[in-house]
Amino acid sequence: MKHKTSLIAIAVIVILVIAYFTADAVLFDGVKPKPITENGFHANYYAKKDLQQQPAILVIGGGQWGDYWANTFANQDMVGLSLPYVGEENLPQLPEEIDLAYFETAIKWLLQQPSVASDKVIVMGASRNAELALVIAATFPKLISGVVAYAPSAVSWSNTVLPYNSDEIKPSWTYKGKAIPYISMHKITGNESTNINMLDYWKTGLSKTSEVQKAQIKVEQISGPILLFSGMDDQVWPSALMADMIEDRLKAHDFKYAIQNITYENAGHLISANPEQASSIRTGRITIDGKPYDYQFGGTNDGDFKAKTDAKLKLMAFLKGL
Repeated sequence: MKHKTSLIAIAVIVILVIAYFTADAVLFDGVKPKPITENGFHANYYAKKDLQQQPAILVIGGGQWGDYWANTFANQDMVGLSLPYVGEENLPQLPEEIDLAYFETAIKWLLQQPSVASDKVIVMGASRNAELALVIAATFPKLISGVVAYAPSAVSWSNTVLPYNSDEIKPSWTYKGKAIPYISMHKITGNESTNINMLDYWKTGLSKTSEVQKAQIKVEQISGPILLFSGMDDQVWPSALMADMIEDRLKAHDFKYAIQNITYENAGHLISANPEQASSIRTGRITIDGKPYDYQFGGTNDGDFKAKTDAKLKLMAFLKGL
C-alpha cells in the first residue's frame, strides 16, 4: 500500500512538473533572457533565435525596468541587453567611482554577437542612468551609435547626490583611473516637516557656473542620433531644463546627427515606467539622517500615462529608423 501511495505521489509530481513547463511555454509572452555572468559583466541578454545583424539596445541599470525594455526590443526583432552595474553579487554596492570600462566590456561583447549590427548599438537610460548613458556614448563614440535618455541630466554629478552613498565627495564615474568631471554636491539635508522639495537641491548645483562648465557631458562627441524625453512637471530634478541644455550644447557644436528633444505637459519623472501600465503613484520616499521624507514625482496619472505611451511609439520609430 505504501509502495502504491509513493508511486501515486511521484506520478502527481511528474504531472505537475510537465504542466508547469507546458503552461510556461504557452503563457510566456516574450523572449526569455540569457543570463550573462562570465564575460566581465552581469546582464540579461534578449534576442530571438537566429536573429542576424539587428539594432541592439544596451539598457543601463538592469532590473525589472531594464528587463521589461530589453524584452520589448527583442519582441520587435531587435536585441536587448539589460545591464545592472551595482547591487548584485560581484558588483559594486554603491553607485560611486563606477569604472566605465565595465560598460566598455559589455559593449564589445555585444558587438561580437551575430545578432547585432555593429553600427546600430544604442545605449538607453532613465534619470541618473540617462546621465550615465550619455556619458558612456560620449566616451565610446566608436562603439555606440546613438542614445535614448528619459528624464536626462546635462551634467555629471558627484556620488553624494544619493543620500545612502558614502559621505566623502567622489566622482560617480571614472575611466582609466581618472574621474569624469562632476558637480560636487553636499548631501541633501532634511527639515522639520515630513516633505522635501527635490528641485531646489538640483537647481543649486546647476547654479555653480564654473563647475557646470567642466561637468557638462560632452554630448557633441556622440556618434549618432539622440532622443530625449522629459516631463515639464518633473519634480524630482529639472529634466526638461537639462534636456534643453543638452540640445543647446549640441547645436553650439554643429552636431551632425538628429536631435529629438521631446517634452510632455502634465508629465513628471516617471515617464520611463512601463507604458502598458497606468500608475497612481505620485510620491516617493527618501530617508535622510534616519528620517523618512516624502517627495513628489510630478505630473498627473493621466499626463504620465499619455506621455509614456506616446514616448514608446516615438522610441520604436527612432529605433526602426536607424
